[in-house]
Amino acid sequence: MKNQNFITSAGGLDALQARFALRVTSRLSEGARELPHDVTERLRVGREQALERARLAKRVQVAATVQAQGSGTATMTAAGGPADGWWLKLASALPLIALVSGFLFIHHSHVQSQISAAAEIDAALLADDVPPAAYSDPGFVEFLKIPRD
Repeated sequence: MKNQNFITSAGGLDALQARFALRVTSRLSEGARELPHDVTERLRVGREQALERARLAKRVQVAATVQAQGSGTATMTAAGGPADGWWLKLASALPLIALVSGFLFIHHSHVQSQISAAAEIDAALLADDVPPAAYSDPGFVEFLKIPRD
């Protein structure tokens, strides 16, 4: 047997929920008329307390939500506290400062290693028995191929 009450749209589902809510509230209202006075008073007080708790919970939830800034960034703030303290700006810039200083250290160490390698080559050339002008001579390669004793 197929279910003939299948709803395909969100609007139809909303209408069905609204009808169900009306039927439930009317049935509860009929039953509430038959209750004794002390029970209805306890229900009224309980309803007021529940509404007050709901209002308080909503205020706390709104106070702790993420507040979007004008620049498109988002920060989490405490209950109503200002989000523009100098320590927050410093804490936001600290990772960027660490990254830039790391890049500068890497660049400096790379340059130093290149300088020391060039200094070693220069020292080897100057301390060698062969004059530096010999390296540009085309016959020098043949000289290097000859085994030395």
